[in-house]
Amino acid sequence: MTKEYSPLPIIHLKTGSSFLRPVQTLPELVRLSDPAISVMTDLTKVSVVSVRAGTSMDKANAKMIRYGVRLLLVLDDNDQVAGLLTATDILGEKPMRHLQNMGGTHSDIMVRDIMTAQPELEALKIEDVKNARVGEIVATLKKSHRQHALVVAESADGKQAVCGLFSITQIARQLGAQVQSFELARTFAEIDAVIARG
Repeated sequence: MTKEYSPLPIIHLKTGSSFLRPVQTLPELVRLSDPAISVMTDLTKVSVVSVRAGTSMDKANAKMIRYGVRLLLVLDDNDQVAGLLTATDILGEKPMRHLQNMGGTHSDIMVRDIMTAQPELEALKIEDVKNARVGEIVATLKKSHRQHALVVAESADGKQAVCGLFSITQIARQLGAQVQSFELARTFAEIDAVIARG
């Protein structure tokens, strides 16, 4: 007995149609004792925003603003991680230092000139993150004086793939801190205030 299948109705795609992107919903509020995974941006559920090392700093900054992020993964021509660019890299003293050393104008600065290069990047193993609590991630970021942490999965052959990200600003918001600034010390002070309140 052969089952008959009817075709679905076909429509025309309208001008101005967009497309859906993967969205991860993080819990609105967390406690320090909650699983660390509850504050991690999972790159299997959310697309990472990336940039090439040869992109101008101004274009990278515009991309951060457009996507509402403060971190871009820098990729090489083989789509492998070449580095990391944060809003602090762009808005901090790195551009001025580069111009003092190399000359040129602000518009000459490329992502590769101010990014943190791959050999300098530190990461957390996903296996450790799966067994950790939010408080341990806060302590890790505080100890390393960083706003972000990469999370990597390692295959049997030893190759690594970035599979997640932590942002101290995101964690502070999820802990209920009123984050007004992107200054690292102030963000940690806000988290400490939330902890003190219980």
